[in-house]
Amino acid sequence: MDSSPPKTITNRLPRFSELKPPLSEDIIEALNWSGFEVCTPVQAETIPLLCSHKDVAVDAATGSGKTLAFLLPLVEIIRRSSSYPPKPHQVMGVIVSPTRELSAQIHKVAQPFVSTLPNVNSVLLVGGRDVEADMNTLEEEGANLLIGTPGRLSDIMKRMEFLDFRDVEILILDEADRLLDMGFQKQVNYIISRLPKQRRTGLFSATQTQAVAELAKAGLRNAMQVQSGAESKSKTPSGLYCEYLECEADQKSSQLVHLLIENKNKKLIVFFMTCACVDYWGLVLSKIHSLKSISFFPTHGKMDQKARDKALASFTEASSGVLLCTDVAARGLDIPGIDYVVQYDPPQDPDVFIHRVGRTARMERQGRAIVFLMPKEIDYVEFMHRRKVPLQKRKCSENASDVIPIIRSLAIKDRAVLEKGLQAFVSFVRAYKEHHCSYIFSWKGLEIGKLAMGYGILSFPYISEVKQDRIGIVGFTPVQGITFEDIKFKNKSREKQRQQNLLARKEKPQQEKRKKSSKVAVDDSNKASRKRKLTGRQRQTIQTAQDEKEMNGDYSLLKKLKKGSITEDDFAKLTGAADDFV
Repeated sequence: MDSSPPKTITNRLPRFSELKPPLSEDIIEALNWSGFEVCTPVQAETIPLLCSHKDVAVDAATGSGKTLAFLLPLVEIIRRSSSYPPKPHQVMGVIVSPTRELSAQIHKVAQPFVSTLPNVNSVLLVGGRDVEADMNTLEEEGANLLIGTPGRLSDIMKRMEFLDFRDVEILILDEADRLLDMGFQKQVNYIISRLPKQRRTGLFSATQTQAVAELAKAGLRNAMQVQSGAESKSKTPSGLYCEYLECEADQKSSQLVHLLIENKNKKLIVFFMTCACVDYWGLVLSKIHSLKSISFFPTHGKMDQKARDKALASFTEASSGVLLCTDVAARGLDIPGIDYVVQYDPPQDPDVFIHRVGRTARMERQGRAIVFLMPKEIDYVEFMHRRKVPLQKRKCSENASDVIPIIRSLAIKDRAVLEKGLQAFVSFVRAYKEHHCSYIFSWKGLEIGKLAMGYGILSFPYISEVKQDRIGIVGFTPVQGITFEDIKFKNKSREKQRQQNLLARKEKPQQEKRKKSSKVAVDDSNKASRKRKLTGRQRQTIQTAQDEKEMNGDYSLLKKLKKGSITEDDFAKLTGAADDFV
């Protein structure tokens, strides 16, 4: 990789129509139709390099417009190729991204520009869908541009021998650091190995790591380095106002509800630590009366792909609402109009922080972000400041209503709330132990009793880690007078199934006892039955065999007596003859 410093960009950013080498008229027209006229810094620097047949390694801040920075030159490179127009199964471009949602977004953004290329077909290949269906589509309709996740792309490349990769002109690795963090090194290496060496390669990453540098060395040739972040004083977008809220663990849920009420007409994203937390808060928040006017859209990596797609599509189209999610939505997604990003739980990996807040204040727009911190986590503020992410303090609202009684009431009325709350709480506790910044997010310093109160837990659950490390549960007050087995599901079918399961568990010991008693009785009966079933002839045969055995024994002893091996007294004792004279 070229280690020379990046070129400086002049204060006046060029229009797309002013770039050199020039973009085609069809592309300029598509850009104008989409409302794009002026380049962002990363676009102004990257597009000319790729169009001039240079490999690039781009360090671009989140929300900087990097998707167009690689899509426009990709389309131009395919248009100028000597192999254009391609045959149906002749692949000319490959774009790899870490998540299904990001791949789908890239595919959608690409359509207006790919459509300027007659006979070029772009195909989305991601997991969560039937691979056989993808293969049938590729076989019937062909594919010239593949966009997808590394797992599905490598799988398709192995299965479908009729896809021709000899004329691939360009490979794009988007969110390269995330590709490697998620364990896709093997798949990415396989994809690279299948492509011709004489190609253009673009590596885009918001975070430069050693692994990314190694990947650049393996996949790029004499690459030009492009660094186009935000101002040097901060890694956050210029239009972003970033805050932190310090509050006790048992106040977090009340402060969250108050914040949502304050911003009920806006579009927010709320990040949680685990999938179970998303499921739980998605259920609870939708049942709190003061939040009835707000639409909630839960999404996480363990959801069915169709449900994830539906949630994102609905949230994208909505004018207001709250997307509840894990870090599956932290990278690359460009959902328009996000006003506020709330980090209810700070991320396990501090590198993800900047990607989360980057969902707002995109493309020079304004946005706000806030992270909730418990008192013992407050050193995180200084830690982020040293990473060029300044955080301003926000005070806890004194007007926030206590929602813990409301949540506990919901759990008493509906077993679904009770069970999901326990699952979410346990999953959070176990995820907390895996924090990369364990010296700030100390497992043994976690006030787990107050945390359980914040989750509205009725009775503190058994958690092996808590018992093993002797973590105290100070601050937790269990609900008295509740028989947990009596709490029912509001869903009638689920409650019916639960009752059947309870009945089965109660009957199981009795069934096993009856089964054991029955087995003993059967065994005894079988023995007696076997005796009863013997015929007179069978009994006579058995007796004859026993008599013959006894006679043979006596005969053997008699021979020993004649040989002098035993005395007459011994013979009498062994044969029982001595008893006849007692």
